[in-house]
Amino acid sequence: MVVKTIFVIRHGFRGTWDLDVGTGVYTSKFPSPTKIPGDPALTAYGVQQSHQLATALSSISPPIVRIYSSPYYRCLETILPAAEKLGLRIHADYGLGEWYGQAPFKHPEPAQPQLLASLFPALEVNYAPSCRPPATGESVAQLYTRLAFALSYVIANADLASGDEEVAIAICTHAAPLIIIGRVLTGSMPTNIDEQDFKTYTAGLTRFDRRSSEPLDTSERDMRLGKELPDIERTGNKDVTRAWDCVLNCDCTHLEGGEERGWFFTSDESFFSPECLDEESGDVEKISKL
Repeated sequence: MVVKTIFVIRHGFRGTWDLDVGTGVYTSKFPSPTKIPGDPALTAYGVQQSHQLATALSSISPPIVRIYSSPYYRCLETILPAAEKLGLRIHADYGLGEWYGQAPFKHPEPAQPQLLASLFPALEVNYAPSCRPPATGESVAQLYTRLAFALSYVIANADLASGDEEVAIAICTHAAPLIIIGRVLTGSMPTNIDEQDFKTYTAGLTRFDRRSSEPLDTSERDMRLGKELPDIERTGNKDVTRAWDCVLNCDCTHLEGGEERGWFFTSDESFFSPECLDEESGDVEKISKL
């Protein structure tokens, strides 16, 4: 098949967590099914959003034939009702996962595949992910590199499945990756990172249509899972960049609550930056992630 359309979704309304920057310890008042404090489940409202999203995705055109997702619990939980409604498996890929700023400590990583498979029976356990970001976070440039490769990998994976019809795939991810996915696919890179170009409302629906129906040439690429971030030149992501048009920017008409909880870049969110220090005392502050 040839992927003609990509639907990108940000996860639904989720629980929160706290981070003590001084110790690098994440905590949460709400226990996660994965027992990882920085890997929250959806709230009851977020679950409602996931079912409203599933109704929209089940009747969309062109039909979705393959689903990819960040392996964090909130994303898998968001896309699960759609997968069940469409009768599809979920392909979890670390390359589509959350973005954390660079830090001298480790950020929360997704649960192990075996645990996720027990929590989400629709998970495709035989799928080999594209790449894995470093546990100590990434710069924005590294995030761009990671997603350029992950998208190239995912699109090639779907293109090579079978058949000649033009189809659609769905990707469930997070706010920062969604913005960079939009910039990678369209080739539209703003001068300022904080430009509000691609919207990121919870459970919103963004659509990209391919300008050419030619499958990606993957003959010279290393499409294996790597421990380090891939080299953007070596992976040849130019087949992905500037090859797509954004025709729907985080549409929320399928959601009863409409547009909610949008997010945009304000900095590189580095935990090495002075902003992580209290201006008066010099002590590190406790950050709450909403």
